[in-house]
Amino acid sequence: METSSLFCGIISGDRRRSHADIADRAARIASGLAQLGVGQGDCVCILMRNDIAFIEAAYGAMRLGAYGVPVNWHFKPEEIDYILKDSGTKVLIGHADLLHQLAGLIPAGVTVLSVPTPPEILSAYRIDAHLLATPESAIALESWLAQQSPYDGPQVPQPQNMIYTSGTTGHPKGVRRNAPTAEQSQSAERMRALIYGLKPGSRALLPGPLYHSAPNAFGLRAGRLGGALVLMPRFEPEAFLDIIQAERIDTIFMVPTMFIRLMKLPDEVRRRYDMSTLRHIIHAAAPCPADVKRAMIEWWGPVIYEFYGSTESGAVTFATSEDALRKPGTVGKVSPGAELRFVGEDGRILPQGEIGEIYSRIAGNPDFTYHNKPEKRAEIDRDGFITSGDVGYMDAEGYVFLCDRKRDMVISGGVNIYPAEIEAVLHAVPGVHDCAVFGIPDAEFGEALMAVVEPQPGRVLDPMEIRTRLKASLADYKVPKHIEIQHKLPREDSGKIFKRRLRDPYWEQAGRQI
Repeated sequence: METSSLFCGIISGDRRRSHADIADRAARIASGLAQLGVGQGDCVCILMRNDIAFIEAAYGAMRLGAYGVPVNWHFKPEEIDYILKDSGTKVLIGHADLLHQLAGLIPAGVTVLSVPTPPEILSAYRIDAHLLATPESAIALESWLAQQSPYDGPQVPQPQNMIYTSGTTGHPKGVRRNAPTAEQSQSAERMRALIYGLKPGSRALLPGPLYHSAPNAFGLRAGRLGGALVLMPRFEPEAFLDIIQAERIDTIFMVPTMFIRLMKLPDEVRRRYDMSTLRHIIHAAAPCPADVKRAMIEWWGPVIYEFYGSTESGAVTFATSEDALRKPGTVGKVSPGAELRFVGEDGRILPQGEIGEIYSRIAGNPDFTYHNKPEKRAEIDRDGFITSGDVGYMDAEGYVFLCDRKRDMVISGGVNIYPAEIEAVLHAVPGVHDCAVFGIPDAEFGEALMAVVEPQPGRVLDPMEIRTRLKASLADYKVPKHIEIQHKLPREDSGKIFKRRLRDPYWEQAGRQI
């Protein structure tokens, strides 16, 4: 099948919408939002799963110089209510079934636009039929849209969407980045072309949620390059392979959990699909076990890339497949335009090879603040460099390695222990699918190491045998005092283990946090 004969536009399930139709609908959304009082610098909250309407709503807000604010649809009503109020949103655009749970919680003065929950989402999730009607307090988006003319107002700088971070403590924080200058826009385009691999005519696939920062940036860029963007309502391994083959996909944003699930498919299933069109697979959000990365490269070829960064910093390192094979575990070298510093406990900038807290900056990025929380922005700043609390080092050849997040560091008997080092050894234990290591209260040492291990399907793991294997590779003080087997670890949509859910109960019982 020739790529030129394939559909160009945005695809979701059996629905296909051309770029011209998307541009027209986004312009009508912009016009309608303007009539509702939305202007430059205002916020428009978007409470949707992956859907074509999500992209259109974001484009419509951006056309006005407003901030689209994706809301994690997994949030409880009280958590959503917090974001609606904190952002000061004037409009909420959401899937009908998600809006029903907010009855009585919508802040006064907020207009609610209800989007029909599409068939592919209905089949991917168990949604009660009585939740599909437009809520009484909402306006049906399609009938509202039919009344709007395309927006023809002045061109204004278009900011990125304002993403709320998941937050390690307290409420999430909205990362509000300034609208870019023309020079910054050009710099950002060059960076995204390198990192995401997107170029005019790309045929992209997005299996990750649009409410996360990197998938959001990937999706919004891919939808404007004249090729195709395929949205998956949720990741299913074989359906994913089928889409790659059917739509001749060349560019994808993924997370390591997706690699792991793909590798679990039987060989005959994986061989059934043609992966030869793949050109650039970018992954981030969580560490990828080196053996999984190697297996994926052997299957798909040297088309797998990785970046490290955060919502606040952007992509500050970049690794090719060749880097991953040569330096297993690396997140790559410093990205063009980025700078890194590794800072010790005493505030001293450390030399190569020494482990410290990672601070970064990208001179070409527009600056940001935390919405309504400028003091929180100041807390992570050091001489213009910012940190997300990650700890790592740079080797003599300039390759960056992550050791852990600073907040996850365990101090046992006055010794700093980095759980990521222990987790890397645990991953190599036969029968281990995934694991999480963290500190729990200990009367003698302050903290003791706890390992929660998820076995591979059909495997039985013995904590004593695991401990014996760890002792063969780690100093005794790094071997967890407690090892627990769990068959399903809690995860965020990004694939990260929700370590806080495992750790917090122990500290709540102890009545302390450290």
